[in-house]
Amino acid sequence: MKINLTHLRKRKAEKEKFSVITCYDASFMQAVNLAGIDVILVGDSLGMVIKGYDSTVPVRMSDIVYHTECVARAQNSEHQAFIMADLPFMAYHSTQQTLENAAELMRAGANMVKLEGGAWQAETVTKLADRGIPVCAHLGLTPQSVDKLGGYRIQGRDQAQKDKLFSDAKELEKAGADIVLFECVPSSVTRELTKDLSVPTIGIGAGPDTDAQVLVLYDMLGLGHKHAKFVKNYLTKENIASENAIADALKCYDKEVKSGVYPGPEHQYN
Repeated sequence: MKINLTHLRKRKAEKEKFSVITCYDASFMQAVNLAGIDVILVGDSLGMVIKGYDSTVPVRMSDIVYHTECVARAQNSEHQAFIMADLPFMAYHSTQQTLENAAELMRAGANMVKLEGGAWQAETVTKLADRGIPVCAHLGLTPQSVDKLGGYRIQGRDQAQKDKLFSDAKELEKAGADIVLFECVPSSVTRELTKDLSVPTIGIGAGPDTDAQVLVLYDMLGLGHKHAKFVKNYLTKENIASENAIADALKCYDKEVKSGVYPGPEHQYN
């Protein structure tokens, strides 16, 4: 089965959660599809986990295009995850540039593009939506703006930040965003936001009440040295049921997201 936006909208309407994971290559994509993960994010997080940078800022369009092509080639006939690809830093600062770069990602195999930013991105979202390009809007902690934010800080704890999240999310939904992703936002805030929005929501470090959860593949496999509070390692002995350890770990993640077990209280911000 090929997952599409209709499936994701139906999941929200029926209050059934869906799973999202980052993926950057064909080999991991095969394991992801085997596990039945619903959505793939070819994220600019590849800058850190693949290319060794200390942020997402150095990632270029050519990087995302290349890895989107790798992932798209690994789709199979039994299960095809929905592919979402990041527009990297400064790849969408003008209308013409945005449209050209989004078109390149769609030609590479993406089913949706993701961009960071609040209500000021509304016109850009509308331009993309009008041309048939699905959009995920990324709010809260936006890693491409980490220098402006003063580091990786929780967003939405004070009333002014909370109000801005609500107004930005509603404006972007009105502009045509098909999904809104919230990163590092208190659970109580995303609970209200998910109820308030008609489009599906995805959370990362944003509590259990969003319509979906996303993790960086390398983080949930326990790779690397620095892990945020919201990360859970699924590549553990109790999660492995066969010789295909990575697929088992992904299946466990998928099951826990859909059942609401993940994220637990220990993975949430207040």
